Amino acid sequence: MIIDIHGHYTTAPAPLGQWRDAQVAALTDPLRAPDPAGPAIGDDEIRESVETNQLRLMDERGIDVTVFSPRASFMAHHIGDFATSAAWARICNDLCHRVSELYPDRFVPGAMLPQSPGVDPATVIPEIERAVLELGAVAVNLNPDPSGGHWTAPPLTDRCWYPVWEKLVELDVPAMVHVSTSCNPAFHTTGAHYLNADTTAFMQLLAGDLFADFPELRLVIPHGGGAVPYHWGRFRGLAQALGRPEPEESLLRNVFFDTCVYHQPGIDLLLEVMPVENVLFASEMVGAVRGIDPRTGHHFDDTRRYVEKAGLASEDLTAVEERNARRVYPRLDARLAAQGR
Repeated sequence: MIIDIHGHYTTAPAPLGQWRDAQVAALTDPLRAPDPAGPAIGDDEIRESVETNQLRLMDERGIDVTVFSPRASFMAHHIGDFATSAAWARICNDLCHRVSELYPDRFVPGAMLPQSPGVDPATVIPEIERAVLELGAVAVNLNPDPSGGHWTAPPLTDRCWYPVWEKLVELDVPAMVHVSTSCNPAFHTTGAHYLNADTTAFMQLLAGDLFADFPELRLVIPHGGGAVPYHWGRFRGLAQALGRPEPEESLLRNVFFDTCVYHQPGIDLLLEVMPVENVLFASEMVGAVRGIDPRTGHHFDDTRRYVEKAGLASEDLTAVEERNARRVYPRLDARLAAQGR
């Protein structure tokens, strides 16, 4: 089985975006507020949106299951206040749950959180519980920078995040550390802000003692870890200078990386530097990079091609494409086991 742990509903039917536009407009003109129950989207609209996009590509590329969460750039936690984000998260999470109900063998829900700049992170806990216990979410996407590129939030090791970590450990659910849209013109959303955030999150974890307090917490850093594998020597050297243990010892029991890296040398480097047990297959298909690479004739985000050409032993390839995901995402494993897979 090939499990893609990083999928977003980037092709959601148009009424979702229209509802969001109305919600944002209502921040200055309450008369434009949308129906609080959410947009009217039929099952046939959902089917068309995924069957012609993600599901078609999954079939073409031989991907069996995708962890499917709301579109990351749409989270936009910097817009409005906590109530704004809470309503938006509920609607987006419900929609991903509906996809998983229509295609229970192919999609498993992940969830966004109702974060808001300057608001206590603990306020997201009710939505974590609802998403996991009621909607069947197997992971959450946690934004380390709700301000949208201005980085006003404390580091992930700060104690203000501890209630969130406690809840994730209690529910045995990992978090993917994933930012959203950048509203800072200095940082392109997907080309700079996403990769900056991956690198920043890792450095925050390296400089702190989070996993001493939460030894069972599991965090996934997407997009191949940003600069982390490429600059592994720098991080090891910084750990030494800061009096920290080797990152292999202090972080890699709890921190994992996905394969959303869109060329062969990048995947080769990731798999050479990182232990196989810390790498999980992912593609983020129909995401930031949707075009075809003229040098190969294949889509940039067809990451299975890169992983399977990286020279891994058969057992290691199976770990990357399936076993690691089932270990890091135990609720995913339980769902698949219940289906006889």
